[in-house]
Amino acid sequence: MSEPSPEIVLVDYGMGNVRSVARAFERVGGKPRLSVDPDEVRSAGRVVVPGAGAAGDAMSALEAAGLAEALRERFRQGRPYLGLCVGLQVLFERTEEGDASCLGLVPGRVTRFPDSLGLAVPHMGWNTIEIEHPHPVVQGGYFYFVHSYHPTDVPEPWVVGTTEYGERFASAVGRDASVAVQFHPEKSQRAGLAMLERYCRWSP
Repeated sequence: MSEPSPEIVLVDYGMGNVRSVARAFERVGGKPRLSVDPDEVRSAGRVVVPGAGAAGDAMSALEAAGLAEALRERFRQGRPYLGLCVGLQVLFERTEEGDASCLGLVPGRVTRFPDSLGLAVPHMGWNTIEIEHPHPVVQGGYFYFVHSYHPTDVPEPWVVGTTEYGERFASAVGRDASVAVQFHPEKSQRAGLAMLERYCRWSP
């Protein structure tokens, strides 16, 4: 394994928990840098898109800053991408939350947990990830979730891990140099920090 990359660009598009994610990377030896510059996002060795809130609002912010197209370009070029929570949701084609188009890089949609499940929404707290396809960054275990919407209709080859909350959903997706998770690794204690360290050292 290589040493942690000195170039981890956190996309700071004005939503959520980017500074807590930066601190988590620092704890595992990474050197994160916050940026809203599309050119830096295109050229960075590794990019992380964190987020909390609504995927529709996130897409509006990414588009307005010129970051959406920069992310599409690097994704298609096979450059490392890590999405966290909303950073996973924006990868899909469309989200019900705000009825918005997303980046369109992963087949599937983002939909709300139905009330018919009889469970609290948002899904909040610790839950397990079961690995469907082994991945160098994501491993099974307990992680911390806070979300009301989740991916659906995801093609099987993209599904890295799944989680059960009334129904089984794709909680981790990935292919080639891109990976994204629905949970918050920065809130997931040792397991989450270990995942961030693996991303730092990953050489796809």
